[in-house]
Amino acid sequence: MDKKFIEDLVAEVRDDYERRQAERRQFEAQWQLNANFVAGNQYCRVGVKGEVEDCEKDYYWQEREVYNHIATIYETRLAKLMRVRPKMSVLPASNDDGDVKTAKASGKILSAVCESLKMNELIGEATLWSELTGSAFYKISWDYKGGKEVGRDEKGKPVYEGDVRVDVCPPYEILPDSLAARGIEDCTSIIHAKVLTTDEVKRVWGKTVEPEETDVMSFSGISMLGGMGLTGAVGKIGRDKTRDRVTVIERYSRPTADKPHGELVIVAGKTLLYYGELPFINGADGKRELPFVRQNSINRAGCFYGTDMVERTIPIQRAYNAVKNRKHEFLNRIAVGVLAVEDGSVDVDNLETEGLSPGKILVYRQGSNPPRLMSPGSVPADFTVEEQRLLSEFVDVSGISEIMRSSSVPSSVTSGVAIQMLVEQDDTRISVTAENIRKAVKAAARQILRLYRSYATQPRLTRYVGDEGETELICWSKSDIGSDDIVFDTENEINSTTATRQSMMFDLLKAGLLYDENGKLSESTRYKILEAFGYGGWERSQNVRSLHVAKADKENEQIAATKPEVSEVDDHDLHVAEHIRCFLGREFGEAAKRKPELKQRMLEHIREHRAQAAAEKKIEGGENL
Repeated sequence: MDKKFIEDLVAEVRDDYERRQAERRQFEAQWQLNANFVAGNQYCRVGVKGEVEDCEKDYYWQEREVYNHIATIYETRLAKLMRVRPKMSVLPASNDDGDVKTAKASGKILSAVCESLKMNELIGEATLWSELTGSAFYKISWDYKGGKEVGRDEKGKPVYEGDVRVDVCPPYEILPDSLAARGIEDCTSIIHAKVLTTDEVKRVWGKTVEPEETDVMSFSGISMLGGMGLTGAVGKIGRDKTRDRVTVIERYSRPTADKPHGELVIVAGKTLLYYGELPFINGADGKRELPFVRQNSINRAGCFYGTDMVERTIPIQRAYNAVKNRKHEFLNRIAVGVLAVEDGSVDVDNLETEGLSPGKILVYRQGSNPPRLMSPGSVPADFTVEEQRLLSEFVDVSGISEIMRSSSVPSSVTSGVAIQMLVEQDDTRISVTAENIRKAVKAAARQILRLYRSYATQPRLTRYVGDEGETELICWSKSDIGSDDIVFDTENEINSTTATRQSMMFDLLKAGLLYDENGKLSESTRYKILEAFGYGGWERSQNVRSLHVAKADKENEQIAATKPEVSEVDDHDLHVAEHIRCFLGREFGEAAKRKPELKQRMLEHIREHRAQAAAEKKIEGGENL
């Protein structure tokens, strides 16, 4: 590329980055303020320059303690949202047996790779950021150096099979082209900016860059707390300057008419690291899309970034701290007292230093009035009333009641129905955030499947653990992923907890809805019940129905090469049903056209099952006589 073109491109990308950063500065200041309030540094504000500033004491005796209710609200919401771990499956493209089997295989592959990618930990990390700042982002890419080593090239360097890589990006790193975009799909381009060391840039891109002065978020300094006779400090989260790193700017642009595969430009300092098309086929129908997924805590109308409960409760927290501190200042006046003395009657310096200690001999000027304590009165009841009102306002604004925050029921509530209604109200308030998490996970899973369908060319072995605890090794490649239409197998985990499912199970048992026509529990139903209570392993060996179905499916695959043998331990009714379902499917019909003897082989196998079943019934009938 021409040197002038490279210089102009680098300058244009850096100007674009600085413009977006300036437009977003108000959001960054709010995120920084949120982080400070959660950490306990609550005597700060966003100044007129758009930066977080400290609020200093007006008097040395002024109480400035922190009573951090925001942290408990934040941690309670996190604990509740950590239960959101949706289980997903893949819908088949049609009702054909081949599509159904491919969809089942895709679901198993998705479940296995999500476990290997540690998606639960990534969801937790993203939720931590979205609850603190309002938004978090997943970056889904293909790591050519990921996965297992499959060989070495002609230079002796290792060659890997490649694997999907999922990174959680805080909102500080993601800059859209417009703050009014409703989501990733509305953005023409997105910049991912991160601060790296020059050694890391050299390792990843193979180019040497000069370090520059960059801004990073860190615990820079302390903020003073405490009050009369007590001094404390808390860490302050703010911007800090580093001179040994460089900002790597990655600008991803959507496909256009001029650039049908999109564009990716990576710049570090004044160096161009990469210029070309979007590197990953991660969109629908083999197209290239922006490799990001957004997760909001609470959506903000007409804005790219979301909002959160920390931001909403900051004014209440400020008012609560003020009421508590003014109340304690009043108590200090009552406890220590305010001394009135005539001018020149006593040694004021001595009184200020030692105070009125017990047994103190107080010398005052002859003829003057002795010092006296002024009547402080009592603490006004308005302080207590305002304190209780603010505590109630925390609940109203955050949606975190006493039941969720302190695991205690209000003393005024004694009815079990009323308690259940309060719990459901708490779940309803947080269900919007839980649904945003589920949508983000679904979008990320769709991109993961698309990347495997594009780049998993070589067969690979993956361990899959089923619902009933069975372990299976799956050999698969990109041809086994036929669909990326993902659905959830579970309801919203916030509303459907383990306790509610167990209670519902008891109700169904009492109603008799789980019994068969003979009034008994089948073995499979009993296993499911025990599994719901966490004791599925006790009955795993007795759930033989699924084992018979799996054996019949394996026989359907073997029929193309040879006729399987019928065993006397087979459940013949199940086997016959599975074989007939396979026989009537489109995939078997097409195979039989290419190989006509398959039909006769399958029919003979079905006849053997039926003959064996008839013989066993005849023997059982003779024994009963």
